[in-house]
Amino acid sequence: MRRRRVLDLVFGGAAVTTLAVGAWRFLNGDRAPSPEARLRARLLAVRVLEDDGDSRLLALETARGTLEARHFPTPGARRGAVWLPGATREWRTPARGLYPRLAGELRAEGMASLWVRYRDPASLDESVIDAAAAVAYLESEGAEVMALTGHSFGGAVAIQAAAASPSARVVVALATQAAGTGAVGRLGPRCALLLIHGEADRVLRPINAAEVYRAAAEPKELLRYPNAGHTLDEVAGDVADAVRRWILEYTRPTTR
Repeated sequence: MRRRRVLDLVFGGAAVTTLAVGAWRFLNGDRAPSPEARLRARLLAVRVLEDDGDSRLLALETARGTLEARHFPTPGARRGAVWLPGATREWRTPARGLYPRLAGELRAEGMASLWVRYRDPASLDESVIDAAAAVAYLESEGAEVMALTGHSFGGAVAIQAAAASPSARVVVALATQAAGTGAVGRLGPRCALLLIHGEADRVLRPINAAEVYRAAAEPKELLRYPNAGHTLDEVAGDVADAVRRWILEYTRPTTR
């Protein structure tokens, strides 16, 4: 049985404020955000809703609302991973449980993870703020470099959030949409990009990943699987291996 507890942690540190400001600069062009915009984007507090001894369900509170995230803590972690779903508020993951699987496996490599549940998956801008709040939380816990992985709609969220996050070192976009990915050209060389798409995807055609790849700077890679659909379940093992390899390679201290 899961143990339920509530813990309030108030954040006011410079790291959280700086990241929120960066996200708003990106979403609103290069102009500086107003004090009101900074307040809306800022991560204010964290509540622990559930703790099963392996992961914790968190409520991340911002002035724009409260989002939930599943936290896979790692003591002393200097690396962080954010996992972003498609346009849904359900706890969905591509490639047959990829997100919780890799969140568990990457603990052995000194990496903490946060699996995000959006406040409003109908809004790309709001979802980017959610991803920024997740990055801010992991940074507040000691993570210095970050990997962001997103599926479908979440690919665009990951790209935008990474473009606004100086700590981002790698983005993985799985079966991504091309819409909303205009910031991809600003990722490299600081932040590497891995794109994975199934050629049998009937939800978002492979041309989406091809367009994003063409616009991206190095380092980048595009993997296409002939018989895989939108969820990439058919090649779940290959996807897990590729994502793990990229995250570990580009979040090593020597790549900073």
